[in-house]
Amino acid sequence: MNKGLSRVLNKSRVMMLPLLVVVSMIMNFFPLEVSAAERGAWAPNVSYAVNDNVTYDGKAYKAIQSHTSLPGWEPPNVPALWQFVQGGGGGDTVAPTTPTNVTVSAVTSSSVTLSWQASTDNVGVTGYDVYQGTALAISVTGTTATITGLSPKTTYSFKVIAKDAAGNLSPASATVNATTSEGPGGGPQPTKHILTGYWQNFVNGASKLKVRDIPDQYDIIVLAFAEMDPVNPGGVTFTVDSALSAALGGYTNAELIADIQAKRAQGKKVIISVGGEKGNINLNNPSPNVANFVNSMYGIITQFGLDGIDIDLEHGMNVPNLTNAIRQLKQKVGNDFVLTMAPQTIDMQNPNTSYMQLYNNLKDITTVINVQYYNSGCMLGRDGKCYSQGTVDFLTALSDLTLQWVSPSQLGLGVPATSSAAGGGYVSSTIVNNALNCLATGNSCGSYKPVAKYPDIRGAMTWSINWDATTNYTLAKTVRPFLNTLP
Repeated sequence: MNKGLSRVLNKSRVMMLPLLVVVSMIMNFFPLEVSAAERGAWAPNVSYAVNDNVTYDGKAYKAIQSHTSLPGWEPPNVPALWQFVQGGGGGDTVAPTTPTNVTVSAVTSSSVTLSWQASTDNVGVTGYDVYQGTALAISVTGTTATITGLSPKTTYSFKVIAKDAAGNLSPASATVNATTSEGPGGGPQPTKHILTGYWQNFVNGASKLKVRDIPDQYDIIVLAFAEMDPVNPGGVTFTVDSALSAALGGYTNAELIADIQAKRAQGKKVIISVGGEKGNINLNNPSPNVANFVNSMYGIITQFGLDGIDIDLEHGMNVPNLTNAIRQLKQKVGNDFVLTMAPQTIDMQNPNTSYMQLYNNLKDITTVINVQYYNSGCMLGRDGKCYSQGTVDFLTALSDLTLQWVSPSQLGLGVPATSSAAGGGYVSSTIVNNALNCLATGNSCGSYKPVAKYPDIRGAMTWSINWDATTNYTLAKTVRPFLNTLP
């Protein structure tokens, strides 16, 4: 290479270096859009990234938040995670035939069972939507459905619509009417507005407590948690945790039983929870799992003198089998049976999620649903806007959304007792009171204004009593007195 050409090239290299630096800085300010990945059919227990594309029920969706899917989080049920893509999906446009011969096969004071002749489709029928009047009551895959939560001695009308994988809907069936029977009234329940708290049967950074030391402000005390029995499919077990017992100087089952009875004598309700962050139950099979669950849980309720159970399943559930199990358990316990639920925020984003199906099946015997308004990303309120956790607007906008489907007298606001009690979403007790006041009376709201006033709002729940103890029960001492001021 000659010297003249070499000097030119060296000079060019020197001039290029600043230009590359400038281009690199510009690219940092304008990052490339995340590429979309075609992930095929949506499935539970899969990690999805932003812009991933899936299909579900013949329609296309794009992920708008990274997450790991769970049963009940199907794309149409969680609009905070998935965005519908217009024009996506398959080309099937043929609707199933109309369901025929819809008949009333069973009636109780609170339920109606329907059956019908199956529809046909050019590809295949995937399910049926059963409507009570003009409202969707339940979706099923078979040709029978039980609609629960009805009032005694009341006439209802029903119709059935078939659907296929592409989302095509059949014409509605002929309407049938059914009148529920007269039935016994339910047992006594806690006061109108209640505070629920979880007692930790394990050791972590929270205070270690005996049940006798729980303050009077708590109306419902939830023992956390019953554990899945590994050798008895569907069964559960419970005993005082050995580490907790040692930390409390030898706290025994007998002491716990005595403490529970003392609390009940004071008018408190004491129940036991299944699930939690790490727990689960195995009701994947109806037999023998359902019977094992009912018998083992009834044994725990009898041994410890409990009032009922709490459902805190965070890793999916078999709704039909769980519904059946809880109904059977309630029959064993009697009319004083207390049933609470603690769904995550995302579980209440849509009326068709697993938790909403469970609630619709059991709302006639449900005491309260305490939604966990924490450990959440951005979630959609009733106005379609995405609200961040840890604010009064998050509590009110998300509650207002759920109140389209859940009775105010059965909805509670679940919050962490301290900032250490959850990964995110902590608000002060004053903010909790502001949210309750906003929902009940329309006062103390933030920027979000609920569409109505809900004076029957049930109350609040906290995780946990043990964490509340670390601040000398600030939450209980602030929120419980305020509940007494609500209408």
